[in-house]
Amino acid sequence: MSTPTGRGRPGPTTPLRLEFPQSLAVYDDYAQAQKTVDFLSDEHFPVENCMIVGTDLKRIERITGRLTTGRVALAGAASGAWFGLFIGVVLTLFTDESAVATILSTVLFGALFFLIWSLLGYAMTRGQRDFQSVTQVVATRYEVLVEHKVAGQARELLAGLPGALPDPFA
Repeated sequence: MSTPTGRGRPGPTTPLRLEFPQSLAVYDDYAQAQKTVDFLSDEHFPVENCMIVGTDLKRIERITGRLTTGRVALAGAASGAWFGLFIGVVLTLFTDESAVATILSTVLFGALFFLIWSLLGYAMTRGQRDFQSVTQVVATRYEVLVEHKVAGQARELLAGLPGALPDPFA
């Protein structure tokens, strides 16, 4: 458990905190930062003194298609059918009635219920969002930080890995 400091931040026992971190390198993508820490680990460096910090966050939204009443209804019915199938299978474990009848009825009830519910939700938006999308928050830069007491050792090790440290003149 962490102990609070006077500034309202977590104390030094928090696993997401270094006491006196120093910047080792800054990269444009996570894979490069991960490669750096992996190299240090392979060289038996105490990587528990490292941290990768993503900065300059941005939200990316990829539009995947147009949203129509038919698509909403179909998606709702399909989700409800899967949920009904799950409930039906669970119910057959506890009842002596026909398994097929139980499963079919829960699939149909689930599909109908989810269809109505999804159409209601779509109607309430009144056309303000007629598209589907996938959203992700990503960092634009990744900084590898190391504890001050091992920063020199980390820099020496990374000097032996070509391309590990970004070109400061690029």
